[in-house]
Amino acid sequence: MEPIEIAISVGGGFLAGVINTLAGSGSVITLAILTELLGLPGAIANGTNRIGIALQTASSSLEFQKAKILSFSDQKRPLFLMIAGAIGGIILALNISNEQFMDVFKYMVVALFFVILIKPKRWIHPDQTKPTWPKPILNLAFFGLGVYGGFIQMGMGVFFLAIAVLGARLPLIKANVIKVLAIGLYTVPAIILFAIDGKIHWMYGLTIGVGQMTGGWITAKYAVKFPKINTYAYFALLVAVILSLSSLFDII
Repeated sequence: MEPIEIAISVGGGFLAGVINTLAGSGSVITLAILTELLGLPGAIANGTNRIGIALQTASSSLEFQKAKILSFSDQKRPLFLMIAGAIGGIILALNISNEQFMDVFKYMVVALFFVILIKPKRWIHPDQTKPTWPKPILNLAFFGLGVYGGFIQMGMGVFFLAIAVLGARLPLIKANVIKVLAIGLYTVPAIILFAIDGKIHWMYGLTIGVGQMTGGWITAKYAVKFPKINTYAYFALLVAVILSLSSLFDII
């Protein structure tokens, strides 16, 4: 790798780690680096991208654990459902092209943009007195999230937050913590399966991963100390979705 490629990869990874920890869609940045700058085919970029995600979620989870806001025991159901779904999504990613799915993804993100933009108060200060979605619908939603995350990952965090905040009525920061843990857990089998299939470029993945791990660690360490973190997380989420739309529709 050239020095400029290393610098962009680490810097882009750092920014993605920050965005992923607070909101989601940091993979828009890392996938763009892997495909546009480093020239990897889409399928290999999809596998290589999981290295940075694993490093970032591990460092973020450790910091959230130290801050005592990461609880595995009371979130077993969504975690189990997402991991189960992710295995199916990973197998799907290894056997078919994601080009057609990306066409659908574009319009899913458009819809999500308007969901986030309308009534921001329900994101920043979710009304926990309102009933959650029925359990069967929530279970299906979390399983579907796992399938999607295993398949392509990009935008996974944004969709998770939408369901966790609006469906399960979780505070945004707590939803972020669960999101980080869930993605970290199912990324491990993803790396194994992509590696077996020869769809990981380890040098590129580790280079970006150094930046992502650092960005995730710093964000998790200091995010919980700010009283208005839900507000910051909301705007980070909105920016992440706008960046996703810009990338998907070739605006930037």
